[in-house]
Amino acid sequence: MSVITRFAPSPTGYLHIGGARTALFNYLFARNQRGKYLLRVEDTDKKRSTPEAVEAIYDGLNWLGLQGDGEVVLQSNQLEAHKKAAFDMLERGTAYKCYLTPDEVEALRAQAKEAGIPVRSPWRDKNDAPENTPFTIRLKMPEGGETVIEDMVQGKVIIQNEKLDDMILLRSDGSPTYMLAVVVDDHDMGITHVLRGDDHLNNAFRQYHIYQALGWDVPIFGHIPLIHGADGAKLSKRHGALGVDAYREMGYLPEAMLNYLARLGWSHGDDELFSLKEAIEWFDGSHIGKSPSRFDFDKLKSVNHHWMRQADPAMLVEMVMQIAPDGGPKTKDWLASLMPLLSERAQTLPELAEMSSWLFCEGAPALNENAKAILNEEAKSHLQNFATFMATAPENKLDFEPAFKDWMAENDLKMKDIGLPLRAALTGTKRAPSILDIVVTLGRDETQKRIQDICI
Repeated sequence: MSVITRFAPSPTGYLHIGGARTALFNYLFARNQRGKYLLRVEDTDKKRSTPEAVEAIYDGLNWLGLQGDGEVVLQSNQLEAHKKAAFDMLERGTAYKCYLTPDEVEALRAQAKEAGIPVRSPWRDKNDAPENTPFTIRLKMPEGGETVIEDMVQGKVIIQNEKLDDMILLRSDGSPTYMLAVVVDDHDMGITHVLRGDDHLNNAFRQYHIYQALGWDVPIFGHIPLIHGADGAKLSKRHGALGVDAYREMGYLPEAMLNYLARLGWSHGDDELFSLKEAIEWFDGSHIGKSPSRFDFDKLKSVNHHWMRQADPAMLVEMVMQIAPDGGPKTKDWLASLMPLLSERAQTLPELAEMSSWLFCEGAPALNENAKAILNEEAKSHLQNFATFMATAPENKLDFEPAFKDWMAENDLKMKDIGLPLRAALTGTKRAPSILDIVVTLGRDETQKRIQDICI
């Protein structure tokens, strides 16, 4: 069997973190099985669906690299197929027309709830249909027995059929319900595996019977436990239930988000850090947990730190240049030279931009309080002496390092005497790469200029 999975979001807002994980799991499984991963936008709720939300979903998926194979299916374009399926079930005798008024339906539901029985319309077994009267089409659920689903995540799941209502498939205005539309769309797209959140598990039993009523093959279901916050409570905005675009703005790399999301509810031994290529190789549908996973920002930052260190320095330079204020003509070259060292320390792009802010100016940068405390009169005297040495010092690191050590020995100085003042004067902070790398990168003229500005 050629595996075909799908991600089918409703465009009523941003692509949230749970949706992104669902898309990722479907993508990984399809790629692992050398199948297809399709995208469908369930936009039939016109009151809540917006073009902006559709674009936000596309944008989030594109950033993560989770675009579907082939064209995106819009559910609103499939309405005629939905209607046809409902009337096909009428012809097969697996569905029936219900002429109950809205008030009668409410009364029927109340009675069924009080009696603890499923909703069964009196029209289920009637043939004397009134003329020119609006009707809905209901599924004729089996009245006895049980429904068994072999879920690829949850295992065998069973429900007694007596708990299943004769649900509405087609409303009186001719519009399909969610249950019908999903089944018809999945069938028409050839979906073989439905991986989604376990909040849809109850839907699976109902959708199973729609497949049966139409004589179609039922796909393999896999219901993934939802994501909770680090405290175990239902995920909310305070935990990180934000749109994927928010994580991009917070400075996380897509490689880190994919790595972290893959580990939210799935494992491959003790592996914590892995590439998308490795995840595809390993994700065969097994080892998806049955318990809710917990979203942890600290863990996400740690994973992002790893991928920052792995990232192409030139790419990081461009990203920092986009989010930082305009620099001078030499800023980009300075960043490129120091990026391998800077990225070792930063967990996110904004942190990287902040710790490299001293490269976006010419002359002495603004000093933080720690730097000001270091630059006393004795420190400034050492700096002026160093500036004199710089006038004739070698400009490449290989030759500069021994010459610098000789200069310190001649002046009876240790690294602590000149290193901290130099870092403070040149960067305005204590958190910066090796002072030798800084001096060589800034060069003779800029180093002397910054020292002069500080010592005036």
